[in-house]
Amino acid sequence: QVQLVESGGGLVQSGGSLRLSCAASGRTFSNYYMGWFRQAPGKEREFVSAISWSGANTYYADSVKGRFTISRDNAKSTVYLQMNSLKAEDTAVYYCAADMARSPVISGTPRYWGQGTQVTVSS
Repeated sequence: QVQLVESGGGLVQSGGSLRLSCAASGRTFSNYYMGWFRQAPGKEREFVSAISWSGANTYYADSVKGRFTISRDNAKSTVYLQMNSLKAEDTAVYYCAADMARSPVISGTPRYWGQGTQVTVSS
């Protein structure tokens, strides 16, 4: 069992920045492919970004490419999402997710999910 706890959400003005963190516990963190997803009100949850076990490979949704950066610190069992140039349409609950395999994270069906953290961008 893996427990994921997100933090770092909040209210920010358009053009601002936030850094989300997701602390993992329960299993060897470096064995897990990690991802970030988000769900805006009235919309389905969508993929934002993913990072491979060692951090060597990263993936981004087109909507955030060039603005968001995913990273991980395996020594701290934590994955981060640095969000810059935030827009009103980035407003959503952001979820951290984990799976031992790559495919479930990329496809949006990872085994483990965090509880989510709210990000609100005011225009």
